[in-house]
Amino acid sequence: MNYLFDISPINTALFALAMPLLAFLYQAVVGKKDQSGLVGTAAIILSFIFSLITFLDVWNAMPLSSEIRWFTIGNTTFTVGLLLNNLSSLMLLLVSTIAVPVHIYSKSYMHDDTGIHRYWMYLSLFCFAMLGLVIMNNLLLMYVFWELVGFASYLLIGFWYTKDAAVQANKKAFLVNRIGDLGFLIGIAIVYAQFGSLNLVNLFGNDGLIANTSIENGLWISPHNSMDAIWLTITGLAFFLGAMAKSAQFPLHVWLPDAMEGPTSVSSLIHAATMVAAGVFLMSTLFPLFNETVLLTIAIIGTITATTAAYFALGQYDIKKILAFSTISQLGYMMVGIGIGTWDAAMFHLLTHAFFKCLLFLCAGAVIHEMAHLKAHSKHDFDPQDLRNMGGLRHYMPQTFVLMTVASLALAGFPLTSGYLSKDSIIISAFEWASTKGALFQIVPVTLIIVSIMTSFYIGRLIFKAFFSELRIKNLLGSSIHLSESPKLMLWPMYFLGICCFFPLFSINPISYHDSWIMDGLLVDYPYEANHLAHLVIPVLLTVGALSVWILGWKWYAKGQYPLNENSLANRLSLHQGYLNSFNETIIVNSILKLSALSYWLDRNIVDGFIHSLTKLIQQLAHLSHWLDKHIVDGIVNAIGKFALLLGTFVRSPQNGRLQTYLYSVFLLVIVGLIYLLLR
Repeated sequence: MNYLFDISPINTALFALAMPLLAFLYQAVVGKKDQSGLVGTAAIILSFIFSLITFLDVWNAMPLSSEIRWFTIGNTTFTVGLLLNNLSSLMLLLVSTIAVPVHIYSKSYMHDDTGIHRYWMYLSLFCFAMLGLVIMNNLLLMYVFWELVGFASYLLIGFWYTKDAAVQANKKAFLVNRIGDLGFLIGIAIVYAQFGSLNLVNLFGNDGLIANTSIENGLWISPHNSMDAIWLTITGLAFFLGAMAKSAQFPLHVWLPDAMEGPTSVSSLIHAATMVAAGVFLMSTLFPLFNETVLLTIAIIGTITATTAAYFALGQYDIKKILAFSTISQLGYMMVGIGIGTWDAAMFHLLTHAFFKCLLFLCAGAVIHEMAHLKAHSKHDFDPQDLRNMGGLRHYMPQTFVLMTVASLALAGFPLTSGYLSKDSIIISAFEWASTKGALFQIVPVTLIIVSIMTSFYIGRLIFKAFFSELRIKNLLGSSIHLSESPKLMLWPMYFLGICCFFPLFSINPISYHDSWIMDGLLVDYPYEANHLAHLVIPVLLTVGALSVWILGWKWYAKGQYPLNENSLANRLSLHQGYLNSFNETIIVNSILKLSALSYWLDRNIVDGFIHSLTKLIQQLAHLSHWLDKHIVDGIVNAIGKFALLLGTFVRSPQNGRLQTYLYSVFLLVIVGLIYLLLR
């Protein structure tokens, strides 16, 4: 095979993986001596170049796998290796592509932070972990990098560790993800028990172990082993539990909105193509393992996630939390795509979503950046992330306004944008899937249509409240309004992402997702027939719905004609995320704390009390035994000894060798004998 520059794709993939690792090690060694971030930025640019070369060599070519021996247990040898196919090479390119503008943006956005050297170190570690995750060739190595991604995100979310909110957020993210990691680990254990291998090629190759499994007489039979068929479902659900936590699916999504306590540039990377995308990538990789029960569960959870997150986004005022719930909602779409059997559509949406969501966060960061400067200059106390303190920003930040509008159109799935293609691919496929299942299953596509319209509304609300009308704190500031456009070093990455929000990067046909090169490369055989009417009606319905809610949003938020009660129950439920955090705090956390307190009391008073009482009893018995031994046993022994001594002394005393003594003794005995005879 002819490779670009005559370098094997395995080597270029290794180079792509090594660059951020070397940058991490360099920054860890030099510490504060280098705060420029040039090494980290250069490393991720090189990683992007190597990823691009790898992608061009691997895409639509034969998959490549290479491995070396790691360790051996018994007769089983575990290896370290890479797997390069269309899916892994696409993710490798996506992660590095998104990471480049984030790094460049961060040089300006984070330049005055006192902990900037830690930021570059953590960011490089995070990129290394995610790049490693997508190209590993076995589940055990994927799990290692899966954990490393979680650890790196923990460091980044809690980057400003002097803020209590950041500390609580990274702990929450870490703990919730541990729940999912347990599921991933259980899935690995069952797969190894069933197949005796964790190698992805051995498991999922065309002639792999998964292809040679069957369900017969209630047994899940493989060439290596057989077990009850229920374990197939348990395995799929265990892996899905891992994806639920990492990709923030209901109800394990609660960590992601709180993760906004980290720097906005970090949020853009986590939400765009790295951590939250890992769960979708895992589900796509393991797709042949899932049975109908697991797939239906994934589709249901994805639908619930998309709906609840979109509803929660409607009432938020924090600009970053709106985008956080938007990410959760879009991840729900991707999970639905997997659940209905169209994991290629899910990956397509993951790819397009990465660009416009990254741009949305970078634009939000630019707004927050300027609002924070305004706060510092005016010396007034207000929240720079609260939409209620914004308004009219398009006059001060026109380029940011245009770029954020472009990203918002892509999120809403407006024609000519990338989001239009990828979102339609999931909704239309969901309708076709439901048509083969029954009327009840139509709930899924209908709900997704409603969620898409809700998405248009909440992102329109964000644009109208932030960029239209007048600056809401103008009266507080008076004439002292110091707002300006973002620095060029922040704008250039945003322009690049803005260009990527349009359709040409993904398909030559702006209205048909079937012509996308991504869908062609990830070709999946759909188990249902295409519905041509759905391909016409659903896009029109979504576009008309989006335009309608934007007109409504314009009147409500730009013109100030909001007719509803902001303190209504519906608004409060949305603002407080359905009180799910309160529920978790009250029912789960407090219950665990109370159980822990009860366990502590039982341990302290019952268990320890019993042990202490038993100890005292044993001590008293020991004292009694000591007294008995000392005064009774030893007393008897000593008395016998003394008596023997006295008797011996008495008997020994006449035996002195004197004749007179012997005569006296005999005389005494005679007298005693006579007296005895007389008295008798």
